[in-house]
Order: sequence, then C-alpha cells, then structure tokens
Amino acid sequence: MDCSYEMIFVNDGSTDRTLQLLKEFAAQEPARCFYLSFSRNFGKEAAMYAGFCHIHGDYVAVMDADMQDPPGLLPQMMRILESREYDSVATRRKNRKGEPKLRSWFAKRFYQLINRISDADIIDRARDFRLMQREMADAITAMGESNRFSKGIFGWVGFRTCWLPYENVERVAGTTKWSFLKLFQYASAALSISRRSLAASLPGLGWE
Repeated sequence: MDCSYEMIFVNDGSTDRTLQLLKEFAAQEPARCFYLSFSRNFGKEAAMYAGFCHIHGDYVAVMDADMQDPPGLLPQMMRILESREYDSVATRRKNRKGEPKLRSWFAKRFYQLINRISDADIIDRARDFRLMQREMADAITAMGESNRFSKGIFGWVGFRTCWLPYENVERVAGTTKWSFLKLFQYASAALSISRRSLAASLPGLGWE
C-alpha cells in the first residue's frame, strides 16, 4: 500500500520485555511508531479504547500483536474500503480449528443467546481485527461505556460492514490469557450492550 501510516502499540501491563521493545521501536521510527503503556493489566477492551483515543489517520485498523490477525489481509481490506461501498472491513474465522472443544461449544451458545436478545449484529467467530473509516472510529470512541464489549459496539454504531473470512492462524508466541472467569466477565459486558440495544428498540423501556 502506497500511503503514510502510524502504528500505536498498547502495552497492557506486560511483565516481559514488551515495554523495552516498544521503546526501541519508537526510537527507531519516531514519526511512525508510538506506544501507550498501562501501569497494570486492564484488559483488551481498555487497551483498544486507549488506542482509539489516540488515532490521527483517515483509516483505522485494530489488531492483536500476536499475529493471529494476519497483517497480510490489510491491502485487500484497504481496497474494499477505497471502493466507498463500505465503512468497515471486519474479519471472521472460517472455523474454530485449534480451539478447545468445550470453549468452542460455550462460544457458539453465547453468540446464539446474544443474537436472540440483541440487534447489535454480533457475528459468531468474528475477530476484533478490522479496518474502518475514521468516522466509524470516532463513533466508537464517543460511546463512553464503562464495561466495553467492542464486538457489540462495532455493530451497534451502525456503519456498513464487509465481512472477510479467513483461516485461523496460530499465535507466534505466548499463550492465551483468557480464562473462563475473564470470558464470563466479557460476556457480562456483552449482555450490557445487548440490554442497551433492547431498550432502544422498545419505547418506554428505561435504561440505567
């Protein structure tokens, strides 16, 4: 892609050499590479929100740094957006290959439940990896949810989305930090978004 860009890394309280490496990257590419570093682990949702709050470009990509979100898809995603037919290009895995069967079962049931009680367009096997127009990113940032569930927020803000399926990719290093407790807490945030969606669709139903 022939375009200018910047990279914003968010260090979510890592205890390894992540922060030191980010400082080195920023020193080597001071005009393109920036980083934010949390004092402790606040979670993926807080990290994504912090990144959204510091963007400058016309297009915004959000992706994991463990390479499970293949950066090689970005040129294709950019071409789709440049057609102006869509505001966002979102990715979803073709299957759950490599994921524990029990976790896959719970995930599938979770998405079935969410989509029964919500109109927020939450897609099974969707990733947070997406490329979007700046207007959509600004709308996401404007939603001041204390318990955020980005997959629900992406659908809630209502922009036109093209779904791009891809084969699951193994992470380059490390292991997942998502325990069942964290997944349950994440699901609670999703239900909060779903209740907001339901309240908006039913006149006279209060929301607190």
